Amino acid sequence: MSIVRSFWIKIMITPQNIFRHELIGLPVKVNESSHEGFIGIHGKVVDETKNTITVDVDGTEKQVPKNVATFHFKLPDGTVVEIDGRIIVARPEDRIKKKFRKYW
Repeated sequence: MSIVRSFWIKIMITPQNIFRHELIGLPVKVNESSHEGFIGIHGKVVDETKNTITVDVDGTEKQVPKNVATFHFKLPDGTVVEIDGRIIVARPEDRIKKKFRKYW
């Protein structure tokens, strides 16, 4: 990752605006889920669709449905943000256009 890109990522992604940013590349952990098999999955986000997040777990890719899980994302500055997956159910390119109410 270039120094400029790294600098802008650190400045731009905050807990207040994470909904409007790309999640791919961020460390993530599934904190809660209605399906016990998803709880505790952690790794780096490698792909995102409208309804799922794909996490690289030690070389194995696991797909987690957004609408049944609560995620902990670690931002580049070290801050951990908890996000209810139901809030981010949208295509990544459409989520940028969406207006969000404050949830904190």
